[in-house]
Amino acid sequence: MSSSLSRLFPLLLALALAACDDAPRFTQAEPGEAMSGGQATVQRDDRKAFSLPSANLSAERRLDFAVGNSFFRSPWVIAPSTTTARDGLGPLFNTTACQNCHVRDGRGHPPEPGDSNAVGMLVRLSIPDQPYLAKEIERLGVVPEPVYGTQLQDMAIPGVAPEGKVRVNYTTQTVTFKDGHPVELRRPALQITQLGYGPMHPDTRFSARVAPPMIGLGLLEAIPEADILANEDPDDRNHDGIRGRANRVWDDAQGKTVIGRFGWKAGQPNVNQQNVHAFNGDMGLTSTLQPKDDCTPAQVDCLAAPNGNGEGDEKEVSDNILRLVTFYTRNLGVPARRDVGAPQVLAGKNLFFQAGCQACHIPQFTTAANTAEAELANQVIRPYSDLLLHDMGPGLADERTEFAANGQDWRTPPLWGIGLTETVSGHTQYLHDGRARNLLEAVLWHGGEAQAARDHVLTFNAEQRAALLAFLNSL
Repeated sequence: MSSSLSRLFPLLLALALAACDDAPRFTQAEPGEAMSGGQATVQRDDRKAFSLPSANLSAERRLDFAVGNSFFRSPWVIAPSTTTARDGLGPLFNTTACQNCHVRDGRGHPPEPGDSNAVGMLVRLSIPDQPYLAKEIERLGVVPEPVYGTQLQDMAIPGVAPEGKVRVNYTTQTVTFKDGHPVELRRPALQITQLGYGPMHPDTRFSARVAPPMIGLGLLEAIPEADILANEDPDDRNHDGIRGRANRVWDDAQGKTVIGRFGWKAGQPNVNQQNVHAFNGDMGLTSTLQPKDDCTPAQVDCLAAPNGNGEGDEKEVSDNILRLVTFYTRNLGVPARRDVGAPQVLAGKNLFFQAGCQACHIPQFTTAANTAEAELANQVIRPYSDLLLHDMGPGLADERTEFAANGQDWRTPPLWGIGLTETVSGHTQYLHDGRARNLLEAVLWHGGEAQAARDHVLTFNAEQRAALLAFLNSL
């Protein structure tokens, strides 16, 4: 090789590598890509797509699934009642049944502006951390508002005052793509009215949370802890701007701190505890792990109200009912992807990767060999999440800490099934508080660690935007 060519070779090689990097990475679907939940994937894309048992559940196991579903769907009633298996609702609550918030096991939404019917969305409460409450913070992750606790409950049984009502109003701002295409974003503002127990603490932090979809929870629980922690990079050692870290939360059953997986800030460690806290906070139901009603010392009528506890140590949600509901929620199948090999979908997948979205929305994991349910073991799954916390910037911040999560931290939500949101839930409202009215708005709310990816998306032209959305809607 001549000396001149020798000098040019590194430059030519660099140009060739750059060209390869810009070229499409995906020209066809990957093997098994449509099977988002591995062998547990369900082949359904209608309004019941989120409500089916994992495809690999046996007929016998589907009986437990059906019974768990009945307790998930059926309303609980006020105690005392002849319906002793389902009495004990309240005294304070947000809804009477799990299904009311997770309609068809799908995604909730905020109330319309001016409406106070907030079924499908709740409001978390807390005040800034206090050093003398370190033990309480270790167990709860927050310091409860002294009078109203950790959650605003807008309904109550007769004789007990509801805690208050919530309304959501919006202001708007416009973001413009490089080609001039404008997108209006809306920012929510919560209004809490009709407080039943006097004013709140002046430093109360509020955070609206819509109910997330229920699919694939058992598969997420089955991802080995080591595989989740392998993606932690709080000090950004690889200099990609992504600083994911696991939340460390309290496990009620084990009595120790473990990693969090569930909830908008990964504040719950497993499906069973997620259910226990939802029963207690959302419906006012006691269980072995949450044996007391969600009443604060200031709520005297709440504390004095009758309950539905059985004889001896049996709580309103018996251990057997909890087992069945947890079996149901662990085994809701993930629907198969659609059109994985379509040219537009593949083009959108390339754009997703070029923008760097996969750095947090990690496409694939393999579940552990030993899992809570045998059907969940050794499955290659594609949730598009790392289950880690990321700083998403001030635009999405709620100023509320939760264990190790600060006000700007949010868990990467799994994207599987997101393209069926409108089909199943009848709306397209996304993010933790439902502010985004479509997927493009959801992308444009990304900031913090995701700012570079969001800015890259803003360079997309109309054809590229359509391709990216086609890919997301195929998930």
